[in-house]
Amino acid sequence: MDETALIRAAQGGDLDAFNRLVLAYQDLAFNLAARMLSDDPAAEDATQIAFLNAYRSLGSYRGGSFRAWVLRMVTNTCYDELRRRQRHPTTPLEPVDPEDDEEIESPSWLADDDGKTPEQEVEREELDAAVQHCMNDLPEEFRAVVVMVDVEGLDYQEVAEATGKPLGTVKSRLARARVKLRECLQQYWELLPSQFRLEGEDRT
Repeated sequence: MDETALIRAAQGGDLDAFNRLVLAYQDLAFNLAARMLSDDPAAEDATQIAFLNAYRSLGSYRGGSFRAWVLRMVTNTCYDELRRRQRHPTTPLEPVDPEDDEEIESPSWLADDDGKTPEQEVEREELDAAVQHCMNDLPEEFRAVVVMVDVEGLDYQEVAEATGKPLGTVKSRLARARVKLRECLQQYWELLPSQFRLEGEDRT
């Protein structure tokens, strides 16, 4: 069955159909939760809770991107967990007019890359840890947008649906988050690809 048929079947109480939907999106959901929470066990719990909530709320799904609908369940679950922790409060970034934001391309170092040598794999793991550290310092709403667009490759419209925010807000948050990530990562200068290092910086 295609996704639409699976959704209809699941809404009719077919648990097997819902499980097939879970299998289709569980990796995406977990990756988002893991980046949001920076804790794999907590991400596993959040993913499970999100899918339980999705199953209970299937009747409220009215079409559109089912992937975005699922990810909204995941982001809301992660927000609940982050608020429960009440750790490392951050200063919210100043709201801006989306039209005033200069478009910044998705950083290539946020995407996965297969076919690496063992040395490159170690470097990638170190960079990934640095990226996660800097992501943890972002406000949760900005972190969610960065993960969905730059890590998972969702388009802006799907992210708007997943976060329940206007398209302009998504673009504004993404632009601000990318700037903050880039600034934060300068302290990990030696791990960054050359194009992301500050020009004229002398670290020798």
